[in-house]
Amino acid sequence: MARVCWPYFDPEYENLSTRINPPRVSVDNSSCSDCTLVKVDSVNKPGILLEVVQILTDLDLIITKAYISSDGGWFMDVFHVTDQQGKKLSDSKTIDYIEKALGPKGHITDVLKAWPGKRVGVHSVGDHTAIELIGRDRPGLLSEISAVLANLHFNVVAAEVWTHNRRIACVVYVNDNSTCQPVDDPNRLSTMEEQLKNILRGCEDDEKVGRTSFSMGFTHVDRRLHQMLFADRDYEGDGLANEVDHYPPCFQPKITIERCEEKGYSVVSVRCKDRAKLMFDIVCTLTDMQYVVFHATISSDGPYASQEYFIRHMDGCTLDTEGEKERVIKCIDAAIRRRVSEDLRLELCAKDRVGLLSEVTRILRENGLSVTRAGVTTIGEQAMNVFYVRDSSGNPVDIKTIEALRKEIGHTTMFNVKKVPTSSKAPETKGWGKTSFFFGNLLERFLA
Repeated sequence: MARVCWPYFDPEYENLSTRINPPRVSVDNSSCSDCTLVKVDSVNKPGILLEVVQILTDLDLIITKAYISSDGGWFMDVFHVTDQQGKKLSDSKTIDYIEKALGPKGHITDVLKAWPGKRVGVHSVGDHTAIELIGRDRPGLLSEISAVLANLHFNVVAAEVWTHNRRIACVVYVNDNSTCQPVDDPNRLSTMEEQLKNILRGCEDDEKVGRTSFSMGFTHVDRRLHQMLFADRDYEGDGLANEVDHYPPCFQPKITIERCEEKGYSVVSVRCKDRAKLMFDIVCTLTDMQYVVFHATISSDGPYASQEYFIRHMDGCTLDTEGEKERVIKCIDAAIRRRVSEDLRLELCAKDRVGLLSEVTRILRENGLSVTRAGVTTIGEQAMNVFYVRDSSGNPVDIKTIEALRKEIGHTTMFNVKKVPTSSKAPETKGWGKTSFFFGNLLERFLA
């Protein structure tokens, strides 16, 4: 009997082009007087633009300008970046990290898997279990979710919560409160899932009202939240006219799609209020909708941002029908709005303990406040919590409520009001220093 011999395939073949032409990264502090230039030349591959932008935004860098070109087999881009204070990069650790993450010495995916605070997956923030929840938002929902976890003896290590168009999406990282290890008991997980589903479902019988799942992959947490809300079709809204719009008329996102006949691209133009991570949110949405960015120009003009993307679908087609264009415009508009919040920002720091999140969210709920966005993380023994809140009617928070919160929370927690709504006509409350928490600060502890 003839012996079948299969052809040999080198397992490193996929990386051959990268090894022959390794990425070239330059962090230039001399060419521009007011910003740092990050230049990346690399072999083109699917998703590379999102990966690069993801690294820069995870370091909490502000992208003021960018020029992207990836036509053909080569990817070339230049980013003008500053730190949160609008200054050029001076920290050598941050510069070294950028060069290592984007350069030939380390593959992007390998570096990202080691990134401590922005991944969804069982091993992404130490030993934990990641839970994803999505459902219909209502006042007090986050308090009910955290109460269930506390009652079942789960400790919340970190969490990210977004709300948009009356939908809520959150990724919660938990471990066992006695062992500080991931929870792998199927009975405990089943009980938790059932109770969370009941809360998300509320009084509704429709199974689609709320969903709970356990994440096993490695996905950037912000990207995962975009994916969850996109899959939930939050961009369609639910017909509620009283949804709070955080954009004044002059800053409303203006999105248009035209056709570039000469090169065969669809040109997506976006003009809106500038903010941190705006480019990431737009590129993330285009990537997850299976569009490829071939060229792009990003610029900031005072309070406005102008972004232009030359795209095609992965199958090579452009957006030719009005239905396709309308859907892309709606999805980009939703991606821009999901992260925006003009609500009152509360920053709390306390010694971590089981039930802390449940206690804080209960106090917020009892004071008539609704959480529109939240970020929770733990550094050592300290829990760092950020909440964006408004009253349950959707109005700005009254100064009397702020003072009541300070009295109730301040005796055990460092409490800072980052922004008081203008309608309250009160100075910034200074229960804690004028510092804000960024995930970039978390990175410093791992690079030290």
